[in-house]
Amino acid sequence: METLTFKYPAASPKDGVRAHVGVVGSGDLEILFEPCENDHSEVTVLTSVDGYGEVWKHVLERFFARYTSAVRIEIHDFGATPGVVLLRLEQAAEASRA
Repeated sequence: METLTFKYPAASPKDGVRAHVGVVGSGDLEILFEPCENDHSEVTVLTSVDGYGEVWKHVLERFFARYTSAVRIEIHDFGATPGVVLLRLEQAAEASRA
């Protein structure tokens, strides 16, 4: 198990409500998404796959290039592919706006 943390600048504070998407299971992940009042976004990743920090960094950079609100994200990963991670992040952002 590996824990990774990341911070990204945010252009706007709190936008939306809390959201929960996905499940922790083989090849999938769970995302807890919580808007916050900070001037940055914080991401904590707990993953069962060690050594993929650079991959996580690139996937999160791609997401935060489009999502600019301040948010606190907790990700519990069980071997999800980068495509699934990005899909779940986009689902969480959408659910947060609903």
